[in-house]
Formats: sequence, structure tokens, C-alpha cells
Amino acid sequence: MTNENMPIYTKTGDTGMTSLFGGKRVLKCEELVDVYGSLDELNSWVGLIASQIKTKDIQRFLFSIQEDLFTIGSNLAGAKTEIKQLSGRVAEMEKRIDTMENKAGKLRNFILPGGSQLASFVHIARSICRRVERQTVALKQKEDVDSKILIYLNRLSDFLFMVARLINHEEHIEEVVWSGIDRVGKKK
Repeated sequence: MTNENMPIYTKTGDTGMTSLFGGKRVLKCEELVDVYGSLDELNSWVGLIASQIKTKDIQRFLFSIQEDLFTIGSNLAGAKTEIKQLSGRVAEMEKRIDTMENKAGKLRNFILPGGSQLASFVHIARSICRRVERQTVALKQKEDVDSKILIYLNRLSDFLFMVARLINHEEHIEEVVWSGIDRVGKKK
């Protein structure tokens, strides 16, 4: 490593192309590039949430999630990254979901995303996570995508949903129940 400053701009993407691991050049609108662009967006929201959340344990866990999202993006882009740790993280998310649900209460209705500003940010991250999951499922139809990645993304959206619920619960903000369908499943 040198002490020289490396410029942030390389000009190699000025024509709409980007490089994958291994040097392969592809269009920036390729499906794969779209997926890891969305992963980057999700990671940025998780970083915003981590910077605002007061619970240090959850904050540290969100930092771990950010690391995982970088690993997933690298793996999808062709790097030989190890992703076996994702299974352990999924198990940890499930335990945390159960703990948060015990605190916030069982969900008995569909609720509207929102509440406090921070909980609303978490709901945005959750919906972006769902988009990344959909994009990754589409990518899996054409390329080899490890199923651990899909499981991780699915569980992460559940985890984020419960973080939002817990934040609102701890801030004594009542959840707003969606009134569009009655309990029998008919539209009102």
C-alpha cells in the first residue's frame, strides 16, 4: 500500500460500462449491476438507521449486516467471497425477531408503515430489502446465485420490520392498523 492519494474518479465508467471482479466489463444497466446497486442503496439506509438508533446492541448488529451486504454484493459480482456466515446471521436474526416480537407484541393485523421518523426509515430499508430480494430472484433465473443469499435477504426484511415495530413500541407510538380488509378477508 502506498501513501499516495487515489482519486475517487477513474473515468472508466464514463461510457456506461463498469468492471466486475476479474475485469469483465458490462453495461451499468445489466441486471447484476442493478442488484448490487440496490444492495448499496439498502446498505446506505442501514447505515443511516445505525447512526440514529439508540440501542447499542442493535446498532452493532446493523454494522454486521452492512458487512454482510458488502459480502453479498462482492459475491454476486464474481469475487470468491465466503458466504457461509450468512446462515449463522439468519439464525441470529430469527432469535432477535422472536425477542423483539415478545417486547412489541404479536402482530394481529396488517399495519401501515410509519410511526416515528426512525421507524419510518427502517420501513424504507425493509421495502428496499424486498426489492433487492425480488431482483436477486430474477437474477437467479439466469445466473448461479447461492440460496443462502435469498434466505438472508428474506429474513433481513423480517428483521427490519420488527426493528421498526420495536422502535415505535419503545417510543409509545401506536401502530396504525390497515382497515382495507376485515378479518374474514373481504374488502371493506
